[in-house]
Amino acid sequence: MKNLLAFIAKYYHWLLLLLLETASGVLLFQYNSYQGSVWFSSANVVVGKVYEWDSAVRNFFSLTRVNEELTLRNFYLERQVGQLRRLYGELTQDTTQTERQQLEFLSHYQLIPAKVVSNTLDKADNLITIDRGRADGVEKDMGVACGSGVVGVVYMVSDHYAVVIPVLNVTSSRISCAIRGRGYFGYLQWYGGDAAVAYVEDIPRHARFKRGDWVETSGYSAIFPPGVLVGRIENIYNSVDGLSYRLKVRLTTDFGCLRDVVVISDKTIGERLRLQEQVKDSITMAPKQ
Repeated sequence: MKNLLAFIAKYYHWLLLLLLETASGVLLFQYNSYQGSVWFSSANVVVGKVYEWDSAVRNFFSLTRVNEELTLRNFYLERQVGQLRRLYGELTQDTTQTERQQLEFLSHYQLIPAKVVSNTLDKADNLITIDRGRADGVEKDMGVACGSGVVGVVYMVSDHYAVVIPVLNVTSSRISCAIRGRGYFGYLQWYGGDAAVAYVEDIPRHARFKRGDWVETSGYSAIFPPGVLVGRIENIYNSVDGLSYRLKVRLTTDFGCLRDVVVISDKTIGERLRLQEQVKDSITMAPKQ
């Protein structure tokens, strides 16, 4: 206590100056709109720069892991495509047919690379912001994925940025999924808590599958193509009403270190949506029987 009192007695004029400067600054920026707006704008610029530097540092230190993940994923996909091509060739004696089908299928889609600039994990309705927008070809309701699996769906777009609703969103995320090689499908839902676990609902009771089976996008929506990896079945439960199965799925996407993603642009989506709208209009206008 004596030391504290001695310190205050020795430097009281500096402490008083600091207190008066702080009080005058608060009064100046709080009760003067022009100075307040200048302070607010300057503070936003500083905070934005800090976040940008933080993101750059995180990206730098995660490059090794990201590159390893992408290399392994590309190797896996190349091996899978090679095996399918060989199997098809052995059955039909025509390897060029499957190559043509693959090229035709992939030609419908364009992948737009992007980086995550903000991401939350601790909320019920998490959101992700990426550094690509309308000027880069990103539009609302496009699917977003990464090297290890599905990420979410584009929700809002500006010229140079887009907000994505990820799988980790209780209210708004419902992605159509299927069990690989089984043909049964349901929808993916996250209920909060563990960011590595979600659930596939409405799998029919007659479905045949087992723990360890892979879950992927079904392709039944206009957002994701079929075959984008979602996760692996970890446990199997009955639904609340007992009429279907509920699957606990360990997600392959690590949302805690998400940096590089791709936005999936389907070139045929406009035509399909127009056709669906025409069908809705024709049903609405049709005379009732």
